[in-house]
Amino acid sequence: MLNRDLVVKQVQAAIEYEVRSNGQNNHIGVTFCDGNVMLVGEVSHISAKKRALKAAAGVDGVTAVTDHLRVAAGHTPGDGATRDAVCQFLLRHIDFRNCGLHALIKGQLESLRDAGHEPCGTIEVAVDDGVVTLSGEVISLSHKRLAGVLAWWARGCRDVVNDLAVVPGEEDNDDEIVDALHLVLEADPYVHADRIGIGSRNRVVTLEGVVSSNGEKSRAEMDAWYLYAVDGVVNRLEVIR
Repeated sequence: MLNRDLVVKQVQAAIEYEVRSNGQNNHIGVTFCDGNVMLVGEVSHISAKKRALKAAAGVDGVTAVTDHLRVAAGHTPGDGATRDAVCQFLLRHIDFRNCGLHALIKGQLESLRDAGHEPCGTIEVAVDDGVVTLSGEVISLSHKRLAGVLAWWARGCRDVVNDLAVVPGEEDNDDEIVDALHLVLEADPYVHADRIGIGSRNRVVTLEGVVSSNGEKSRAEMDAWYLYAVDGVVNRLEVIR
């Protein structure tokens, strides 16, 4: 029988070790029951959230991690505005032009666009307390990952629950992550995708190349952290002014 208090202390220590280096404030509550650790609270950055989840999963005796961590969003515009921003990103992006789009508005699912002549799936968008939930189906893992990042870009987004199914199913791997991040960086108006090299090994992304500012360097790293199922990011981008 595992000592519950001991596991909680070990998880707390692992999280503290993993996220303290970023120098940001994070308030993470930890509970443990029957092998499942639940993390609750607010963190300052997407990297702190993912590092905390990975650290908790690596503690002996932990068989599952339930994620209730939210990224601090500061002054938010409200769920309606966040939902509208997510939908606009999806409506405008060329890779979703044949994808049906629906939004949950005041408890009712409203159609914003029907699937095109060559349908590539249907996405439903809902927002609750800054948490964006994407459901439905898309035709590739790259589409799933890209949709998730577009949701993260919306002002007021505190978390993304990416429940999009991929039909037909695909086997995930590091090459898929690289392909998806290429799409994301090409869609990001604040980075020069053609100057950034991407590698991935065991779900840890490495960025290499040159950028024109620290802001662009941080933006590219954040895009990588936003990707579904990415566990770590190594940022080797060089700033050349």
